[in-house]
Amino acid sequence: MKFVIVFVALFAVAFAAPADSDAQVLRFDSDVQPDGFKYAYETSNGISENADAVLNNIGSENEAIAVRGSYSFVADDGQTYTVNYIADENGFQPQGAHLPVAPEA
Repeated sequence: MKFVIVFVALFAVAFAAPADSDAQVLRFDSDVQPDGFKYAYETSNGISENADAVLNNIGSENEAIAVRGSYSFVADDGQTYTVNYIADENGFQPQGAHLPVAPEA
């Protein structure tokens, strides 16, 4: 539960930081519950993000939050890049067409 509160607080601070003073927020949805959260936003400069989190193993010593989400942005080269990710007890696991993939062992 503490992790959810800290994560949402950090997200709010990051979202409030001015990255591009000309960008406008076009959409922002948020739903924070004791056992998880959902949010999505889109800005006028091509940035969008969404995430859906759930608290697993509630009340046990293995309690952990699992987040699924994605974010997109327009890079300096004019291309839109999208990263889909899972963040859970196994760490942050991003996937994207532009990201390198480790060879199989």
